[in-house]
Amino acid sequence: MAEPLNTLLPPLPERMRPRILADYVGQRHLVGPGCILRNMMDAGSLSSFILWGPPGVGKTTLARIIANTLDREFYTLSAVSAGVKDVRDVIDAAKSKSLFSQAGAPILFIDEIHRFNKAQQDALLGAVEAGTVILIGATTENPSFEVITPLLSRCQVFVLKSLEVADLQQLLDRALREDVVLKQHRIEVPETDALFRQSGGDARKLLNILEIVVDSQLGKRDPVVIDNRSVTTCLQENVAIYDKGGEMHYDIISAFIKSVRGSDPNAAVYWMARMLDGGEDPLFIARRLCILAAEDIGLANPNALLLADATFRIVHSIGMPEARIPLSECAIYLASSPKSNAAYLAIDKALAAAKNDQTAAVPLYLRNAPTKLMEDLGYHDGYKYAHDFPGHFTDLEFLPPSLSGTVFYDPQPNPQEDRLKAYLSACWPKYYKPKE
Repeated sequence: MAEPLNTLLPPLPERMRPRILADYVGQRHLVGPGCILRNMMDAGSLSSFILWGPPGVGKTTLARIIANTLDREFYTLSAVSAGVKDVRDVIDAAKSKSLFSQAGAPILFIDEIHRFNKAQQDALLGAVEAGTVILIGATTENPSFEVITPLLSRCQVFVLKSLEVADLQQLLDRALREDVVLKQHRIEVPETDALFRQSGGDARKLLNILEIVVDSQLGKRDPVVIDNRSVTTCLQENVAIYDKGGEMHYDIISAFIKSVRGSDPNAAVYWMARMLDGGEDPLFIARRLCILAAEDIGLANPNALLLADATFRIVHSIGMPEARIPLSECAIYLASSPKSNAAYLAIDKALAAAKNDQTAAVPLYLRNAPTKLMEDLGYHDGYKYAHDFPGHFTDLEFLPPSLSGTVFYDPQPNPQEDRLKAYLSACWPKYYKPKE
C-alpha cells in the first residue's frame, strides 16, 4: 500500500511555498510591474508596513521573498506566543547585525500582529522610528482597530485580496507539475469547482485539500482522480479541522450566535470552546458578544452590553489563555439573559424611514435660534422645555410632520421593557397603549 504523501516531508503548502517573486501568485496590485511593493524591492528601499488580508493569500511568503530578494537579515515572531522580552531580544540582535550589514536594516516579521497587546506594540515603536528594524506585520484583522495609533502612523498598510480562480488554477498546475511527490503520480483533474469553492481563495487550504484528496486515493486508484465528488467525499471525512477562514468557521460562529440568542448557555460555551481550541482570535469572539448584547438582548437587560464591552477590553488587555475565562463568563451571562431585539428593529425601521424621505425638515420649534434673524424667522418659537413641566414631560411632537405618530420602538414583553412601556404609555398613550 502506498505511503501517505506527507511521510517525512513538510506538508504540501510548505513544499510549494515560493522563494522568488516570479513564483508568487496573486496580489498583482502590490507586486506587479510598477506597483508599490515591486518598486520598493526594485529600489532596494524599504519602509515598515503591515499586510492586511484573509488567511492563505501570501502574507508570510511575501515577507520572506522581500527579505531574500534584498538579502536582508530576517527575524520572525508570532504574536500568539511572543512577549515583550522576545520583542526586545530581537531588536537587540537586529541592532548588532545592522552594524555590520551592507544590505540595510534587518526585517522583523510579526505574524498575527493584531494579537499583540499595547505594551508589546509599544516595545516596537523606538526601533521602527529609528529604522533599527523594518517592521512587516501580518494581520487578518482591520489594523485601524487592532494596531495602536503611534505604530500605525509609522507603517503603511497594504491590503491583500483573496486569490481568484485563475490564481488557484495556477497554484494547482504548478503543484502537480513541480512538487517532488505529486509529479511522481498520475493525477487527473477533470473538475475543479468543488476544489476551488472549498479553498475559498486560500492558497494554503487549496494545497492542503489537494494533498488530502490525493493521499486518500493512493494505492486505491490509478490514476488519482480529483473531481467534485472526490473532493466533497474526502472533506466530509475530514471535518474535524476548524478553519478560521473557511466554511466551518462560519458554521461554528453561527451555532454560537444562535445558542446565545436561544438562551442555551451550555451550547454557547461549547461552541465557543470549539472556536478557541481551533485557534480563533478571542477578540473576534468578544466582538460577536458585543453585537449579541445589543442585537438580541438589548433593552431587556441593558447591563449585557456593558459586560460585553468590558469583556472586549479585558480580552484585549490580557490575551489568551486567561481571556477564556471572561469570555466564558460573558457568553454564559448573555445566554442566560432575557432577550429583546426591539432596539435592533427600531433602528432598522428608522433607517428605512430616513432613506425613504431624506428631505423631511426639522420643525422650526426644534431648531436653535443663535441669531436674531433666526429668532425672527420663528426658530425655537413654541419649544417646550421638558423640565419645566410636571414629571419632566410635555406632549410635544418631535418627529417631522410627515412622520408624525410613527412608532419605531416597540417594547417587547420582558420585565425591563414592561417598565419602559409603562413609562411610555403614561407619556404617549396615543402611541403606547397601557396594559389592560
